[in-house]
Amino acid sequence: MGIDPSAQIHPSAVIEQGANVGPDCHIGPFCVVGSEVTLGARVTLKSHVVVTGWTDLGDDSTVFPFANIGDVPQDLKYGGERTRLIVGKRNRIREGVTMNTGTEGGGGITKVGDDGLFMAGAHVAHDAQVGDRVIMANNSAVAGHCVISDDVIIGGLSGVHQFVRIGRGAIIGAVTMVTHDVIPYGLVQGPRGGLDGLNLVGLKRRGVAREDIMALRAAFQALAQGEGAFQDRARRLQDDEAGQSPYVREIVSFVLGDSDRSFLTPG
Repeated sequence: MGIDPSAQIHPSAVIEQGANVGPDCHIGPFCVVGSEVTLGARVTLKSHVVVTGWTDLGDDSTVFPFANIGDVPQDLKYGGERTRLIVGKRNRIREGVTMNTGTEGGGGITKVGDDGLFMAGAHVAHDAQVGDRVIMANNSAVAGHCVISDDVIIGGLSGVHQFVRIGRGAIIGAVTMVTHDVIPYGLVQGPRGGLDGLNLVGLKRRGVAREDIMALRAAFQALAQGEGAFQDRARRLQDDEAGQSPYVREIVSFVLGDSDRSFLTPG
């Protein structure tokens, strides 16, 4: 594809030979675009942005100064293998954000979905899989191999341990360390990440029906107070009245899915 003639590139920017720059891109002063980078249509790099490695950056995304997108993993096991970062469309990547390519041992691809907001200083590590409409607040970090589902919010100064899964619509409070999987629509807060309830504000904002919210509340109580192991409580939910809600079924499926970490359970 090369450099589209409609792209506007500041004279001080460095576009390495082999880079693909889409139509109507704006590349500001002192940016560097590597030889294996593909920028989609209407991408804006404000200034002093580095996009490097085997990296795809989707249409209509904006990257703010001093972000470093697509550099090698911060993993001592990384041996220079050719791995990839794929970032979707319409992402807002603020100052100082870092997103790394994958590792051979982790599948080789770090992937970020569409319509995300990554605030200043946020970090997405190697082999992480980040969904659509994810918000990572200032100086939050997602470690290697994590799975962050759609519509998740991660509060400022929070960290997510490697291999953790966070289910759709969950919210992580500020200054929280998350070391275990988080159920869909869960609310996690506190220094060591306790599961304190449901993200009711987020559910209401998305227009989730009242009966589904009531079913989620009943399901949460069953998971919190039921007998047996956490997975056993989830299995019993399948036969309960609350388990007929698609939102509850999503939680059950998540809990019974494959995981490399144990679950945060209600306190």
